[in-house]
Amino acid sequence: MNPRIERISAEIEKLREKITSGQTRLRELERLKTELENNDIISAVRGVDIAPEELAAFVRMFKEQHGSVLPEIAVGEDNISAATPYAADQNEDTAANRHNAGKNQNDKEDE
Repeated sequence: MNPRIERISAEIEKLREKITSGQTRLRELERLKTELENNDIISAVRGVDIAPEELAAFVRMFKEQHGSVLPEIAVGEDNISAATPYAADQNEDTAANRHNAGKNQNDKEDE
């Protein structure tokens, strides 16, 4: 057989082994990531002092109102509400309300 063909065939075989090994490693990393995400979720849920039935009802209600359970958020001890887009909207509304309230107060003083 042509030596170049043998060399290319050997390289193809090596590459197939690397791909198989890489796919195995990818599946293991994905499994580990899911396991860690699940542990984070479990920790967050256990940190909330409500009954499982109440939590399920809350999730159902939230999903009905917003179309999904939650967007991807950073979960930590103190940053859950700050990381949600809903909290940002509420903060903007509060700032806008304070601004408008200040304008109304200034208008009354001018009268």
